[in-house]
Amino acid sequence: MDIDAFVAAHRPVWDRLEHLVRRRSSLTGAEVDELVDLYQRVSTHLSIVRSASTDAMLVGRLSALVARARSAVTGGRAPAWREFGRFFAVSFPVVAYRARWWWLATSLSFVAVSWLFGAWVAGDPAVQASIASPEEITQLVEHDFADYYSEHPAASFASRVWINNAWVSAQVIIYAIFLGLPIPFVLWTNAANVAVSGGLMASRDKLDIFFGLIMPHGLLELTAVFLAAAAGMRLGWTVVDPGPRRRVEALAEQGRAVVSVALGLVVVLFVSGLIEAFVTPSGLPTWARIGIGVLAEVAFLAYIVVFGRRALRRGETGDIERAPDVAPSA
Repeated sequence: MDIDAFVAAHRPVWDRLEHLVRRRSSLTGAEVDELVDLYQRVSTHLSIVRSASTDAMLVGRLSALVARARSAVTGGRAPAWREFGRFFAVSFPVVAYRARWWWLATSLSFVAVSWLFGAWVAGDPAVQASIASPEEITQLVEHDFADYYSEHPAASFASRVWINNAWVSAQVIIYAIFLGLPIPFVLWTNAANVAVSGGLMASRDKLDIFFGLIMPHGLLELTAVFLAAAAGMRLGWTVVDPGPRRRVEALAEQGRAVVSVALGLVVVLFVSGLIEAFVTPSGLPTWARIGIGVLAEVAFLAYIVVFGRRALRRGETGDIERAPDVAPSA
């Protein structure tokens, strides 16, 4: 084969394909069809050149052109950094924002139950006696409650706290596969634990110490648990009311949303664990420790509201970009 004649005959086709590849983001429908056709033709040219010529420069040029055209036709995989950025800028905040009413209801219910149960414990000596002896209560109030936050090295304690908090949230996420039905019981158990400690501290006029130690990390930690619970229960409600989509599609979307929440909360609980290990037992004044906790909480909520609302207005749902089970619905 006369390679020079072959190049002269087909160079306009190669140049045209290269031009379309460079403009692939603004092609018309007809140009897209032309791009696909030229990609197939140039692929054939590359095979012919490889078998009939030893010109490495020509083979290299056509190989690069075919590879670029294949990417334009089939779509390239998004780089990892883009997926990572999309998760924290879109997927996680919009899923949390869409669950805001479930999230808020869960938070208010938890606080109400904890407050009422704590007041009952604090005001009824018989209830206190059923929980522990006076000596054990004194030991808890005077020593154990505060010592818990400083009896281990900070780095080790941060790891333990992170694992424990992640496990609590993971339990809530796991219960989502049971349509969220066990989640209220998990929340009740945790509310009762908080209420018992708070009630016993209040019975000995140590409520300032209780809030001074629990609020720096507890605000962000409990917010994370409430979000996990809200996402799980919302999944259960999707079975009852899937909306305009088919039930299986709505469940698939909400299931992926629950996974997004689980992954995002890993970071949130890591920050909470750092605060509990390094800020809560520190020698900072109480107002400073609580202030750090409030600042972390406000920053997290602002992040969810700003990024979540922005993504929702753009029509984002937090689902993966090419969901495999989405079908048109009326």
